[in-house]
Amino acid sequence: MVTEEIPLERIRNMGFIAHIDAGKTTVTEQVLFLTGQTYKVGGVDEGTTIMDWMEQERERGITITSAAATCYWKDHQINVIDTPGHVDFTAEVERSLRVLDGGVVVFDAVAGVQPQSETVWRQADRYNVPRICFVNKMDRVGADFARTIGTIRNRLKSNAVAVQIPLGSEANFRGVIDLIEEHALLYEDGNQKGTCAPVPEEYKEKLDQYRSVMVEKVAETDDKLLVKYLEGEEISREEIRSALRNATIANAIVPVVCGSALRNWAIPPLVDAITQYLPSPLDIPPVHGIAPKTEEEEIREARTDAPFSALAFKVMTDPYAGRLVYFRVYSGKIKSGDSVYNSTKDSRERMGRMLRMSANRREEVEEMRAGDISATVGLKHTFTGDTLSDIRAPVILESISFPEPVISIAMEPRSKVDQERVTDALLKLSEEDPTFQVKYNTETGQTVVSGMGELHLDVIVERMRREFNVQVNVGRPRVSYRETVTTPARAEGRFVRQSGGRGQYGDVWLEIEPREQGSGFEFENRVVGGAIPKEYISSVRAGVQEALQNGTVAGYPVIDVKVALVDGSYHEVDSSEMAFKIAGSMGMKAALAKAHPVLLEPMMALEVVTPGEFLGDILGHLSSRRGLIKKIEGHGDTQVASADVPLSELFGYATQLRSMTQGRANHSMEFDHYQQAPQELAREAVRS
Repeated sequence: MVTEEIPLERIRNMGFIAHIDAGKTTVTEQVLFLTGQTYKVGGVDEGTTIMDWMEQERERGITITSAAATCYWKDHQINVIDTPGHVDFTAEVERSLRVLDGGVVVFDAVAGVQPQSETVWRQADRYNVPRICFVNKMDRVGADFARTIGTIRNRLKSNAVAVQIPLGSEANFRGVIDLIEEHALLYEDGNQKGTCAPVPEEYKEKLDQYRSVMVEKVAETDDKLLVKYLEGEEISREEIRSALRNATIANAIVPVVCGSALRNWAIPPLVDAITQYLPSPLDIPPVHGIAPKTEEEEIREARTDAPFSALAFKVMTDPYAGRLVYFRVYSGKIKSGDSVYNSTKDSRERMGRMLRMSANRREEVEEMRAGDISATVGLKHTFTGDTLSDIRAPVILESISFPEPVISIAMEPRSKVDQERVTDALLKLSEEDPTFQVKYNTETGQTVVSGMGELHLDVIVERMRREFNVQVNVGRPRVSYRETVTTPARAEGRFVRQSGGRGQYGDVWLEIEPREQGSGFEFENRVVGGAIPKEYISSVRAGVQEALQNGTVAGYPVIDVKVALVDGSYHEVDSSEMAFKIAGSMGMKAALAKAHPVLLEPMMALEVVTPGEFLGDILGHLSSRRGLIKKIEGHGDTQVASADVPLSELFGYATQLRSMTQGRANHSMEFDHYQQAPQELAREAVRS
């Protein structure tokens, strides 16, 4: 264990992100073993990994929740987060990327870029996270390094540059060639550390070809090197490394390395690449926020002498430690027992014990400083996305946005004993996972839970049984539809009540119009001449938003609309915030009814990978499920079909796909967009 304080420039906050089954957890396990954090490499198939510590993760062989660990390599501290690859747990990737400085994107050398690879890449783009690519499974049948790099460049539109190339592939894979050092690392005869050797003669032409591309791409990002390159001067290895690091941090280049995590081949060069090319907290721009009272922009630099600021990015219930809040410190430092200010909630908290995590194991620490990622016990009112800061210099940092759930099930406790526990279990689980939502339907008396997919909800139900000892019955999955309007409309909302004493008076005129798909809700105040006092405008907006939660077609939330408050009137005595809120809600419901509302259904981007002989059956089956085929690609004997399919048509699809293809095809899907539902489906939704 390292106890001395490591300078900020030698800290790396990074995560492994990828499509499911690309090998993220295996790579993480090998990194922890290499750096001495574990004495034995855990296996995903055997259920013995450190990072997949939940029982369900070990049984299912997938990562469900992101796990953090700290390790040390060549005088660097690396804070690692291993994220899930399944689209149902995309929130874990989203919150991790929000607080990480860099990432390693793992690709399967056979499959190349897969659907969830694109999703995590877009998430990393959103937070400007510098990346390295690791092409894994080079020893698998069908592994193709050149094709994988091609898909990274074409499908992800990235400037991917190889800094290593494989020495052989498939069964002949025996090492890697370092393009900067121009030597080979051989891993023959069970040697996992690698033997440095000259590049074999038959690979020298390939080395020259890839190296010249690398030097040219690196030189293009540095004016001084470009001059040297154009004048034909030799560029040193140190210059290449320095320029490559700067280009990676600026997201101008994505270095690509390769290996086989299962065999522990080429893991040391990968960890070297993490320390050499990914940024430290000092290399990324200072974090921006706003002052809570003045709403002026605040900047927090990654310095220990700056005012304390941190972002809570994950909440979880630990069976031994209790409620844990994970946070990233952006500036200043904090000690166990210190008083902190939750700027988001405007409340004070006391920092309890602080823990440096290694998956579900923990090491207690007295102090955390800028650049550190930690967990703490004792924060009662802090949730995902909240900012913690110094009470004397409060700041609110940018929060984390999460996708809306697309699937719902009704849930009810099996017995009276379960009924008493179910509320507590659902509350804790929804605190942990922002994409898991719980609502109580007063009309049916049912508890309705919503999530990102069937697997997501299945895991939640299983966690309730195992962790909270709650047995529940669940109904058939239901699709979370949405509503929108198709034409502009104008309506009045007038709320007037006169009783013995002071009355209630609120009068508003609202206009609604459709917006572009995915653009969300916009509210505009066009009132002139003081027809409605300013203090009531926010109440009108609140009433409008409340009405939009239950549309007029089938009671689903209304999305992608612009609402304008254009006129109204008030009474000097009887008007109140409540009266204008009710008037806003009434006016909105009236406007919705006039604006020709329609039902929207969630469309999933589906990708099916299948042997060519089954392609015809699969395409026919997708068409029968209202699927729209977008493209078909062939890779040898394998065909990849991409389609947009309504979520309502995909329940039970995995079972049917297995039976159609003798279990030889697999699929992945993620939410893509909302689309107007057919009239018959809309009528059915109204009836239900």
